[in-house]
Amino acid sequence: MRIAVIGGGPGGLYFAYLWKKRHPEAAIELFEQNPAGATWGFGVVFSDQALEFLRADDPETVDAIDPHMESWRNITLNLRGESVEIDGVGFSSIGRLELLQLLQARVRSVGVAVRYETQIDSIDGLAGYDLIVAADGLNSIVRRSFEREFGTSVSYSTNKFAWYGTTKSFATLSQTFVTADRGTFNAHHYRYSPTMSTFLVECDAATWQAYGFEHSSIEESQAVCEKVFADTLDGHRLISNRSVWRNFPWVWNERWSFRNMVLIGDALHTAHFSIGSGTRLAIEDAIALTKALEAEADIATALARYERERKPIVQKLVTAARTSADWYEHFPEHMKLDLMDFTYSYITRSGRIDDARLRAMSPQFMARYEASRRSA
Repeated sequence: MRIAVIGGGPGGLYFAYLWKKRHPEAAIELFEQNPAGATWGFGVVFSDQALEFLRADDPETVDAIDPHMESWRNITLNLRGESVEIDGVGFSSIGRLELLQLLQARVRSVGVAVRYETQIDSIDGLAGYDLIVAADGLNSIVRRSFEREFGTSVSYSTNKFAWYGTTKSFATLSQTFVTADRGTFNAHHYRYSPTMSTFLVECDAATWQAYGFEHSSIEESQAVCEKVFADTLDGHRLISNRSVWRNFPWVWNERWSFRNMVLIGDALHTAHFSIGSGTRLAIEDAIALTKALEAEADIATALARYERERKPIVQKLVTAARTSADWYEHFPEHMKLDLMDFTYSYITRSGRIDDARLRAMSPQFMARYEASRRSA
């Protein structure tokens, strides 16, 4: 089989590696528009559950990545100068560029032909391939070329966010909610190496407008965010990497394949950063597509199987992500709650965690929360 993979992000790299490793005779080429060392953003985060899913299918890759990851067992929320920890919520993180480099090494080790700095401007140039795997992200050329056939829908959250880094190291995955002069801000921050952390700043549309960010340069916006979160940054600066203000894009496709083309990762669906599952979903898509192709002799039948088996799983997670994003779109209202009620509202926001699960998962937090309710 001759396969073209468009996009050298985690999903495209992992599919290319997995298929070539299992089928050394396959001719597989990967096309990426950027140089091998280019990326945007800073760290990516995985839940413990996500890593275990990958370990079950590919322990060698997890063993290659694991030594480069930062890990912790709780979440910290900061509100009005007070903090509370939610125990028992395990996560690990790694720099996005470092993850890409590790996956690039895996791809090279199995002999995939990778063509960096190669822009695919038209699907017509991919004639002759038995299968085209579109892992080319939000602006996928494959999806945009056949939006009606894929049943594509795209919408945007109302909140604005800018993705920074910082040299301040944070002990856990943390969030800090701040009331500033002209509005409210939230920062999602966590370390992804011993010396670097992700620092994603979010605000509602009213705050964004009040600060005039629409007319601000990247440097001017960065300076405002540094001032707003001065106590959190503790003397450290924010670091920009194309850190422009954006609205989160919701991408969904009713049909996951067309002809010999199939979508994976952000080209297919997006899940809000508040549940930290974008990279996980892309890698799991690659695994599911590989299994479907191995289970069926006919490509069209295999692609239908991929959608049939994978779609309900993704829909469930995307639904939780939308519920989580809705909570964030109203976070200034939630900030009016006292610290413990605010934290409870936060941890149950996606609808996937009830009191019984929370008692089992986070017994220390739940005991503190229930004690606060009794004394109220």
